[in-house]
Amino acid sequence: MRILYLQTFPFWGSGSGTYARHLASEIGRRHKVAILAPDERPIDRAKLYSVKLPFPVAFTGHPEWPDCKLYTQLTNVEVAEVYKTFLDGTIAAVEDFHPDIIHVHHAFPLTWAAAFIKDMYGINFITTIHGSELPTIEKNRRYGRATYYAMYRTSRIVPNSGYTRDWFLRVFHGYFHEKCRVIPGGVDIGKFVYSESGANQVDRELGLHGKPVVVFAGKITKYKGVEYLIGAAKRIHGEVVILGDGPELPKLKQKAEQLGLTNVHWVGHLGAGVKKLVPYYSRADVFIAPSVWDEPLGLVILEAMACNTPVVVTRKGGIPLAVKEGVNGLFIRPRNSEEIVEKVNKLLDNESLRLKMGENARKIAEEKFSWETIGAKFERMYERFATKKTTNGNGTKSTTPLNLKMRHKGPYP
Repeated sequence: MRILYLQTFPFWGSGSGTYARHLASEIGRRHKVAILAPDERPIDRAKLYSVKLPFPVAFTGHPEWPDCKLYTQLTNVEVAEVYKTFLDGTIAAVEDFHPDIIHVHHAFPLTWAAAFIKDMYGINFITTIHGSELPTIEKNRRYGRATYYAMYRTSRIVPNSGYTRDWFLRVFHGYFHEKCRVIPGGVDIGKFVYSESGANQVDRELGLHGKPVVVFAGKITKYKGVEYLIGAAKRIHGEVVILGDGPELPKLKQKAEQLGLTNVHWVGHLGAGVKKLVPYYSRADVFIAPSVWDEPLGLVILEAMACNTPVVVTRKGGIPLAVKEGVNGLFIRPRNSEEIVEKVNKLLDNESLRLKMGENARKIAEEKFSWETIGAKFERMYERFATKKTTNGNGTKSTTPLNLKMRHKGPYP
């Protein structure tokens, strides 16, 4: 089988990029795989079709595009420029690669191109909903109207959590529920493994030897709740290491300075590569994700779990899919520095509890979130919806007939 993936953002720096990168590599073990994306870095076992956008643009920001525009800010002409770039690239990839099925990441804008491909070439596509695109559709009906048709044409809609599914259905007023099947993101359990040498490396670089450590990793945006971690830092019984970059970083650094914090270490965006992240996950006694928005899932949480690290997280969005209270982590209420202090210190001060939760975290990652497990679910879906080719009387190949009759008008007139 030949699978073409369409990814909206770079392969590193965001959850969807991590998801797209690892899934393509896993499926590439058994099938021919290609991926189109605005990135030039190669992926294992996947042919790359790189596209160059007219300008960087994201839903809520992107650490590899610090000065990017947001989709909510684009003019109609700019939207058309982005779409044309993606459409031209997708057509070129289809003509060269001849996929049996297309897998699109995010509800838009690449689904618009995939719908065109289905109409012109008869190649089916499925769509993963990551969740970060949904606020843009809620705020801007232009994207809702265009995306509605694409969702009608897609063969399967795959939200990354039950929460994301419910959110998607609210955005589209209950339409397409029969197409939805939840498949979460995964983690490369072969690469995200506790590394003592990596932990020692972090100790040397940051001077942390013998000190308890709490780690945050992610985009530094208001949605991630880092300001509440900063508010708690002075009372945390250890060092706080913050990995990432984003628009809130200057303000948070200023706040930390005003509070006189000496236990906060700003590492910045680490860029591409698992090898750069594993040492920090391994050194962490506790990983924290104090998100204040409904996080679709949070792949950094899975990565930390795979490195035997217990987590302290908010009960937002799809996070409870991976975290069980008192088993592999503890929950905190959003926007609550007091609970961050309480729950983080509970783990830092109790080594046996911390180690037991870390063991459970690794076990859950292995059993439920390995890319081998996730990939097998997608393979069954690809096999079901792969375009079936038939031969015309003139000897050329055509696809099965298309039924273009709309069964309902939909929520976006």
